[in-house]
Amino acid sequence: MELTILAAKAAKGDPEAFIAAVRQLENSLHYMAKSLVSRDEDVADALQETILKAYKAVTSLREPKYFKTWIFRILINECHNILAERSGSVSLEEAPPLAVSADDYGRVDLREAVDRLEESQRITVILHYFEDLPLRQVAQALNISESAVKMRLMRARDTLQRTIGNYHEGKMNYGRI
Repeated sequence: MELTILAAKAAKGDPEAFIAAVRQLENSLHYMAKSLVSRDEDVADALQETILKAYKAVTSLREPKYFKTWIFRILINECHNILAERSGSVSLEEAPPLAVSADDYGRVDLREAVDRLEESQRITVILHYFEDLPLRQVAQALNISESAVKMRLMRARDTLQRTIGNYHEGKMNYGRI
């Protein structure tokens, strides 16, 4: 069933529709949380809190067509709360894995390259390109203007182009992009 229809039913109090809507977004929500907080236990906490808060507030959702934007906004806030609670130090276990493996044979995995972007660009790219949210909805989810979304996307594309170009030229930078 279409996400908007499920969201409309959920907003009217149908718990089964809410569960079905969340299940449709489950992989996307998990990927977004993983790209923000890294640690599996933090991902699980962020997802659990997001689903709980969304379930409690779904009846206040005014526009069911924006369900996806709305729940991503909740998730992003939860991830930021987890990061704020955690100290500024990062253990080696939390560092993202390197993008290159012997099986790649000269190609960069785009998802891994995106994971190396700075957070604001990474979130914007994921929402717009991987989740197919229009610019207006990305702006709403991130509480920024559409022009700020366009600027982040432009900068992210430039960074990705340089990164992938450097990799193909044998100049891959394994540090933070």
